[in-house]
Amino acid sequence: MDSSIKQKFSKKINGLYIDPQIFTFNFSCNCSGECCNYGVFTDLKEYEDIMSIKDKILPLMDESQTKDINEWFEEPEEDNDFESGFAVGTEVINGKCVFLDKNGLCTLQKLAMSEGKHKWKYKPIYCVLFPFTVYEGALTIDDDHINRLKTCNANPKPGQTIFDYGQEELEYFLGADGFSELKEYRKEYLAELYSEKGRNEQ
Repeated sequence: MDSSIKQKFSKKINGLYIDPQIFTFNFSCNCSGECCNYGVFTDLKEYEDIMSIKDKILPLMDESQTKDINEWFEEPEEDNDFESGFAVGTEVINGKCVFLDKNGLCTLQKLAMSEGKHKWKYKPIYCVLFPFTVYEGALTIDDDHINRLKTCNANPKPGQTIFDYGQEELEYFLGADGFSELKEYRKEYLAELYSEKGRNEQ
């Protein structure tokens, strides 16, 4: 996303600008875990949390994954889009994120579900949020990642937007109040958009 585009954003929720493209971008995806093949970014705090439960993660990993914890993550790097100011990437082993098993399932999610906890309790928010992302302080579409995946938008569903597809992810990320505010902003934005289109067609 070009920095100049962000200057056009007017709405903020939970301190983030909202890219209104999320209300109109056509999107569909038959999830196969492909989005995890390239590794993901974790906040430094998320990295620390994952390492603190390594002894629970290890027994759930299969032969396609490395159990050498020193090979799980890259070195931290500064990134202001992460709460701590630092991002830590997961390593790619056997052509996929180190936490993705041979069946395309996330080991962190499997752990949470086996404990009867929310399925995303241990997953980095970067993973949960896809096909959305936070970039330069804005909640926007992760179009760079979408464009390199074979399973995303291969057979678009007419009328289905990325907002329609990802409501569960958005509510988890923004919380109930933030998501309600987002839905209200969507209603206002689309009403204005269609009104403007109507005026232009006259």
